[in-house]
Amino acid sequence: MKTYTNTGSKDTRSGFGDGLTELGKTNDNVVALCADLIGSLKMDDFKKNHPERFFQVGIAEANMIGLAAGLTIGGKIPFTGTFANFSTGRVYDQIRQSVAYSDKNVKICASHAGLTLGEDGATHQILEDIGLMKMLPGMTVINPCDYNQTKAATIAIADHHGPVYLRFGRPKVANFTPEDQTFEIGKALHLQTGTDVTIVATGHLVWEALEAAKTLNDKGISAEVINIHTIKPLDANAIIESVKKTKCIVTAEEHNHLGGLGESIARVLSQHQPTPQEFIATNDTFGESGTPAQLMEKYGLNAEAIVKAAEKVITRK
Repeated sequence: MKTYTNTGSKDTRSGFGDGLTELGKTNDNVVALCADLIGSLKMDDFKKNHPERFFQVGIAEANMIGLAAGLTIGGKIPFTGTFANFSTGRVYDQIRQSVAYSDKNVKICASHAGLTLGEDGATHQILEDIGLMKMLPGMTVINPCDYNQTKAATIAIADHHGPVYLRFGRPKVANFTPEDQTFEIGKALHLQTGTDVTIVATGHLVWEALEAAKTLNDKGISAEVINIHTIKPLDANAIIESVKKTKCIVTAEEHNHLGGLGESIARVLSQHQPTPQEFIATNDTFGESGTPAQLMEKYGLNAEAIVKAAEKVITRK
């Protein structure tokens, strides 16, 4: 069984900030826009070093998306930054009409996604953003799992032409993927091979899936763990080939079970490889205030819940 080491907990929003800093040095076409949350989005360094390429738009998210769409016409590659709730729900019409419809090269970068926003509560947490964004034609949706992968993804999307939704978070989480990784959009990563159950996870749930695999291994259950960092386009072949072997699957995400990664995978399996599936996700509900750890436990988004789901789905083979 392959083991992964947490090299030190770091927040994924810092991965975005450091990736943006790197792009500022290497790509003169990259510009950044922020809706009054420079510190929260870790955009300080880019602003300091490239003030001519940074635009503080204030608390005017719809205007930010419109400005970003316009900047692409001149060949710029705009990265917009605000909380996930304000990056999607508040400006959905502008994204649909000004960005997706005309295939504008805008990178919508969203921090503080999911329940792990924590104490700010339900009005600031968003658990439906993946569904909103993946339904837009031509929109690429990426949800990396740790600091290193978020930094690599931020750098990679600058070379991808077309609209991208990049989702990341606020809390410090395990940092375990390679520092020198090459991020390939749309390519699933097999973290652990197994024969009894497939666990597919995205974002903060990837580390929890690896922890669950350890527990399952101690119980004599061999779990295959796949990191789906790109929800759209989805690496369907990786999922199909895995479940051909294991005959069952658990999907894990910090998102509503309606419209998220699990639903995308269920569609693929229903078309190509009907397979018993259990969902680790929120159950059609809003969040609430609490620490990230408290909320993940209450809503069943942790290693313990993944273990129980794996044991359950195996009985359904």
